Amino acid sequence: MESIFHEKQEGSLCAQHCLNNLLQGEYFSPVELSSIAHQLDEEERMRMAEGGVTSEDYRTFLQQPSGNMDDSGFFSIQVISSALKVWGLELILFNSPEYQRLRIDPINERSFICNYKEHWFTVRKLGKQWFNLNSLLTGPELISDTYLALFLAQLQQEGYSIFVVKGDLPDCEADQLLQMIKVQQMHRPKLIGEELAQLKEQSVLKADLERVLEAADGSGMLDEDEDDLQRALAISRQEVDIEDEEADLRRAIQLSMQGSSRSMSQDSPQTPSANLTSEELRKRREAYFEKQQQQQQEVDRPRQLSYPCERPTTSSGGRGNNQGDGVSEEDILRAAVNMSLETAKDNLKAERKK
Repeated sequence: MESIFHEKQEGSLCAQHCLNNLLQGEYFSPVELSSIAHQLDEEERMRMAEGGVTSEDYRTFLQQPSGNMDDSGFFSIQVISSALKVWGLELILFNSPEYQRLRIDPINERSFICNYKEHWFTVRKLGKQWFNLNSLLTGPELISDTYLALFLAQLQQEGYSIFVVKGDLPDCEADQLLQMIKVQQMHRPKLIGEELAQLKEQSVLKADLERVLEAADGSGMLDEDEDDLQRALAISRQEVDIEDEEADLRRAIQLSMQGSSRSMSQDSPQTPSANLTSEELRKRREAYFEKQQQQQQEVDRPRQLSYPCERPTTSSGGRGNNQGDGVSEEDILRAAVNMSLETAKDNLKAERKK
C-alpha cells in the first residue's frame, strides 16, 4: 500500500487532507482553500447587499464570522464542493431521496466524502478495492466489497453526512497498480492518538528497562541471573540449617536452665527462681554443687582423695581451707557446665520423643 497517497492529520486541516487523499496527490494547500473560502464569502456579501447595504440583515451579516472557514483550518462543504468543481467533480448527498431512487449499489461508485461535525475524510476505490483514507488513521484501511455497504450504514447511524463523488477522478499511480494486483492487509491501521499513546507507553517501558539495567550494573549480571539465584538459594538453605541448629542449642540451654531452676526451687522453696538476681542464682548453684560434692565425699572419700580435682569446693571459704585439694573455681564451673549440658540433652531428648 506504499503507492497509495495518504495525508495524515495536521491541526484541523481535515478538509485539505480529504481532498488530497481523494485526488491522490498534493492538489490543494490551506492557502488555496482559504482563497476559495474568501471568494465564497464575497459572493455571499454581494447577494446580501442586493437587499440594501443599510438593511439590518446586511449589517448583521458583516458582523458575523465567515461560515466557510475559521482560524483553526476548518472549511465548509461549499469550499470542498467548489474545489472539486475545478476538476469537473460533483457532490451528491448519499441519503438524499433523489440518489436513493437511483438504487445504485455503493460498490459501483468510485468514491465518497464523509463528514461528521467538523471532520472530513475520503473513502475511495483504487483499482478493484476500497480503502478508507481517513487522515486520523496511521495508514489506508482496506474495506472489502461486502463490508462497504455496512460501513457506510454504520457511519450514517453515527451521524455522518455522506456525499457521493460523481465525475472522472484524475489518474493516479495507485489506481493503475491496483488494477493489476490485489493487496492484503494483515493488521488494520490504528488511530493516530492510539499509536501515539502506544509509542509513549513503549518509551516509558524502555526508560524503566534502562534504569533497571543501570541498577543491575550492566547486562552481564542479567545473563548470570539463574546461577546467582541458585547460589542464593543454596546459601539461604545453609543459613536456615545454621539457624535451626542455633535454635536447638538455645532451646537446650533454656531447658537446662529450667531444670536447674526447678532443682534449686526444691532446695529453696521459699524464694522463686524467677525473682532471683544473677548473683543470687550463682550462689544458689554453688551451694547446690557443694552439697552434692559433700554427699559424694561422705560416700566415696577414698576415691576423692585419689582424685582431688574431681571434688570441687564451691564457697570461697572452702577454697581457703582446702587448698591442698587443688580444686579451683574453673573446675567448679566446668563441672556445672557439664551437668547443665547433660540435663539439657536429657530434656531435649524427652521433648523430641513427645
